[in-house]
Amino acid sequence: MSALAVEHPPLSGGDDWDSAVGLWKGTGAPKGCKVEIIEGIVTVAPPPVNDHNLIAVSVQRRLFTVIPDDWEIFQTLNIAIPSRSGLYIPDLAVVPREAVPRGENFTPADAAKLVVEITSRSNAVHDRVAKLNGYAAAGIPLYLLIDPHATGSPTIHLYGEPDDGKYRVLWAGKFGEAVPIPAPFDLALDTFGFPRP
Repeated sequence: MSALAVEHPPLSGGDDWDSAVGLWKGTGAPKGCKVEIIEGIVTVAPPPVNDHNLIAVSVQRRLFTVIPDDWEIFQTLNIAIPSRSGLYIPDLAVVPREAVPRGENFTPADAAKLVVEITSRSNAVHDRVAKLNGYAAAGIPLYLLIDPHATGSPTIHLYGEPDDGKYRVLWAGKFGEAVPIPAPFDLALDTFGFPRP
């Protein structure tokens, strides 16, 4: 199954953002599906395959060894980027616990210290383009893109140093290499055991 887009007028902020969020909240997607707003369009993606989950849990396990006790790693946190008409659910988001608003449906993007996306065959372009631009525009310090579906062979890109809505590539490589994730993580993320499609 591929991602489904729910069409509605383009957003420009204000009432349009509120309307999109209302539509997002009311989407009756099947359990386990990921419902996001990407460039003003509500999208529904099917649950990921097990290889995707195995990569996510491997990254999460390593990140837990280096984050402060008052930070968390979320797999279902809704990250709001109204300026980009976006409400994303990264595969992993590292956020200080106190920055997650209680009783709310989403967290402001500027609270995230690191987001991780693992591409799925059906919606990889969102992670490679729309979310890359959205996370950079929001100023999230680090974006780790794990792309098992890249042309040729699986790749990994670490983006950082957001400036004027753009990221700089901090590192690029392939599965099997160690990804150097800088401070405040200071982690060499081993990717040798990542499943390959």
